[in-house]
Amino acid sequence: MTYPEAISWLFSTQMFGIKLGLDGPRELLRRYLAYPAHGVRVIHVAGTNGKGSTCAFIDAVARASGLRTGLFTSPHLIDYRERIVVAGAEISEEDCVRHLTALRDLCESLETHPTFFEITLTLAMKYFAEKECELIVLETGMGGRLDATTAVPADVAVITPVGLDHMQWLGDTLEKIALEKAGIICPHKPVISAAQHPDVERVIAMQSNEMRAPLTVVKDSLTGYPLSLAGPHQQQNAAVALAALHAAAIELRYESVQYGLSHTYWPGRFEMISHQGATLVLDGAHNPHAAKVLVETWNTMFPGIKPSLVFSAVSSKDVSGVLALLAPLAERIFFCPVNSPRSLCTEELMSSTPDANRSCEAHVDFAAALDAALKHADPVLIAGSLYLVGQAKAHLSGADFQSSTQ
Repeated sequence: MTYPEAISWLFSTQMFGIKLGLDGPRELLRRYLAYPAHGVRVIHVAGTNGKGSTCAFIDAVARASGLRTGLFTSPHLIDYRERIVVAGAEISEEDCVRHLTALRDLCESLETHPTFFEITLTLAMKYFAEKECELIVLETGMGGRLDATTAVPADVAVITPVGLDHMQWLGDTLEKIALEKAGIICPHKPVISAAQHPDVERVIAMQSNEMRAPLTVVKDSLTGYPLSLAGPHQQQNAAVALAALHAAAIELRYESVQYGLSHTYWPGRFEMISHQGATLVLDGAHNPHAAKVLVETWNTMFPGIKPSLVFSAVSSKDVSGVLALLAPLAERIFFCPVNSPRSLCTEELMSSTPDANRSCEAHVDFAAALDAALKHADPVLIAGSLYLVGQAKAHLSGADFQSSTQ
């Protein structure tokens, strides 16, 4: 297969949907010899918000400390290969083709066809083994207890702030969602948790106690280090990341920590780009908790300044809750659909806007919305969905956007 053919086959497996459960990924990992070798440390990160940034901090500091790392995250913003990174470099197209060809043949021999996410995880784990990674950082796809990543034995479980999201899958209360997230906790292995809502903290404490897993709750933000990621919340993510590295028995030096935290790259999270003389800020705030953090970060970075807001979202998200927070921040809102089969139409987006913030208009696509926003006010905030952020980055860079639903 060529790379486009391999990616086309892989993306076609999204028709099998999302399957929560560990039997399938365990069997695929076993058959493809993709479990980590003895001595390879694994840090597993779950949560509602901050997972990706925390994973990026862990990876960057570990690399600065001399470790060869494998980083598995999702979703990608532009290119599928963003999900699988070794020592800071994305997997090559050639390695993708080689593994996807082998995995396609293996999948055809199985009674139940693996999902897109299960295949991607297995590809990543095999690639990390080939590259002799010493530390693997895994970001859960959704939830934790039944997420495919939980099929990989972990040495440290990390739980970032938990909020209401994916409620159709994980439950309609904080306690139910927290129980799913806490499902990544392994017997006798350390647990690192960010500061949580009391109901969430209680669930994590109970699960840790049941598993006889030592729990550390990181309530203080990290100070004294320059961070490359913007926003006060990143100080907490960085503190959680360092606690996770310490729990994994990784020796940390001040110089390595300083370099790693100041050179962490995690696109699409309050990412600032200069375009046509204007400042664009891209942030994938797709739930109310993330939107609240975005507003706090905006007011810190741009106090008293109202942006043009380019906004889109996908179904199953609390769009009204997100817009209730973002709409008052904006001078005007420019709605557009996102390139995803789950995209909400502009009529649905506009109907979700608070009545007091009806200064908005609809556009046929992102390009039109951005052009209109640039004519109205500078800076421009692009937010509401990671799919929108990915589409925006592809548009601005001229890259091909690989749309995915998982």
